[in-house]
Amino acid sequence: MASMSPPIHDLRQHDETATHFYLDVRCLICRFLGFIFGTETFGNHQQQQFPRKPENMERQSSFSRDLGHAAAETYLITRLTFTLLRYLGVGYRWYTRLVALACYALLLMPGFLQVAYCYFFSSQVRRSIVYGDQPRNRLDLYLPINTNGPKPVVVFVTGGAWIIGYKAWGSLLGLQLAERDIIVACVDYRNFPQGTISDMVKDVSQGVSFVCNLIDRFGGDPNRIYLMGQSAGAHISACVLLEQAIKESRGESTTWSVSQIKAYFGLSGGYNLFNLVDHFHNRGLYRSIFLSIMEGEGSFEQFSPEVRIKDPRNREAASLLPPIKLFHGTSDYSIPSDASINIVEALKGVGAEAEVILYEGKSHTDLFLQDPLRGGKDDLFDHVVSVIHAGDEEALAKDASAPPRKRLVPEILLSIHWVLSFLFRYCRNISLP
Repeated sequence: MASMSPPIHDLRQHDETATHFYLDVRCLICRFLGFIFGTETFGNHQQQQFPRKPENMERQSSFSRDLGHAAAETYLITRLTFTLLRYLGVGYRWYTRLVALACYALLLMPGFLQVAYCYFFSSQVRRSIVYGDQPRNRLDLYLPINTNGPKPVVVFVTGGAWIIGYKAWGSLLGLQLAERDIIVACVDYRNFPQGTISDMVKDVSQGVSFVCNLIDRFGGDPNRIYLMGQSAGAHISACVLLEQAIKESRGESTTWSVSQIKAYFGLSGGYNLFNLVDHFHNRGLYRSIFLSIMEGEGSFEQFSPEVRIKDPRNREAASLLPPIKLFHGTSDYSIPSDASINIVEALKGVGAEAEVILYEGKSHTDLFLQDPLRGGKDDLFDHVVSVIHAGDEEALAKDASAPPRKRLVPEILLSIHWVLSFLFRYCRNISLP
């Protein structure tokens, strides 16, 4: 890290303006590596090593100087990003994905802004509750307005390709489930390169333990807890659930019990690393990066729930698992729907209760992002709520009379989004000379 910025004795040779600038750049690099790809906590540790400017210097900063620093920081981030991509040998496929991501964010921005406003200003959201001592051991709680009686709880693990996951990505789901009198705990975890798959599994397990043991303090029912994950989060949470069941079947000491989880919901997840590594590599993604995240091919079996569930030694653990319900779109090109179909077959083969529900023509993000932003009726959302409220006649009656969910993005923007998604997928499949 030190080699990326001038040494301290060189900084002293510059005037106050240069010192001000270089300290900002050093803090920026720390945030670039620790906050964007890591955590707020990591960034804070770096800031302790390189203290921020004295208060008297901050008061002397003019608007024009602050604007200049902002421009310099933006340029630095951009330059570092493209330098990193160039060193990795990134080609046109990655650049098209970068452009696609920017276009998607722009088109869906009206919905994002509304959700962000609620996330930061709603009294129903308790942000960044600490559940452990590692970086990013934080979770967000989404609490219903109605506080009468203990509420069912959903522990949600967001996706993000094991690299860009963040607890706030689950804010739309959290806010909408809170409207149905369900508490949602969005668990954050270390991303690569700050952590590898074993760190992610450990973090999420600790977050689930926190909820199981302390959610009653926030009005939750510790006897009605549901685990849910999306994409990479579905893979991580499935690893957590199966690992916990294996530990209990062996009589090992644990801080929470699989019996506290009433059902598991997996959305667009991948559960067999042996299949995923080949799929990602065929799509132009870097096998070496995936292997680094998953700690090498030697760890594939340990972090492949589908493979572990077929191991005869884990048959007793399979009997401890709660009902498994997986959801997948048939037009998911990021993680094919076969991933959910195969693990459900494996679970049924060992006597576990499992079900897969396929949504015709839905992509990897349709079920989690575009459909909720569209508002109105949502089959997946209604299915999840009906499972959680099963047996509660009063809650089911309220669900039946609940008004349609609000549309957050105009349909024209979602249509353009779909067209661009198709075009970018088509362009990625073109072989350029």
